[in-house]
Amino acid sequence: MAKSNKKYYTVWRGHHTGVFETWEDCKAQITNFEGARYKSFLTFQLAKTALKGNYTDYIGKKKKLSSGLSEARLKLIGQPNYNSISVDAASSGNPGIMEYRGVDTRSKKQLFHKGPFQRGTNNIGEFLALVHGLALLRQKSSNLLIYTDSRTAISWVKKKHCNTKLARNADNAAMFQLVDRAVLWLKTHTYTTVIVKWETKAWGEIPADFGRK
Repeated sequence: MAKSNKKYYTVWRGHHTGVFETWEDCKAQITNFEGARYKSFLTFQLAKTALKGNYTDYIGKKKKLSSGLSEARLKLIGQPNYNSISVDAASSGNPGIMEYRGVDTRSKKQLFHKGPFQRGTNNIGEFLALVHGLALLRQKSSNLLIYTDSRTAISWVKKKHCNTKLARNADNAAMFQLVDRAVLWLKTHTYTTVIVKWETKAWGEIPADFGRK
């Protein structure tokens, strides 16, 4: 029997809350709603149960996975440095509704969250999240390191340039304002924060993950 691709969408915060059976209905509830909280589930019952709980209980969950890495490789990688923060982004569509956040790596306590933004991409979100994290740590004179699972974001930050091909329009104007601010910040500030690539195969999803994969 073919596996169903149908999903159900729980909206904890939006124009209307509840469980919605199509992405279009879910999107209508979160579009232009600052701080919207939502997640997809494979069954209606799971979505209904989640609605009765807390959003934070259903995001950033690490998935059990077979890393495919040898014991020697896993030993070489070691464990994450929990004296750190982690950043990540999520985009429903490419382009689509995008948001990003940063959390304490150990406790997963949310340190910042931005979005949702219209017609964004995951790469842009990862870039913005990384710059936001760098600025926050510099402001606090913190010696914490920062994790991201995006090589693209690391490259863009090093080059001090958001190398997206996404066209600017009225829908994503607010997002691109942040992009311009992020690029300007990189060009006018120095930082000592160490940026580290999160080893997803060895450690599972990054703690800042939105859990929508």
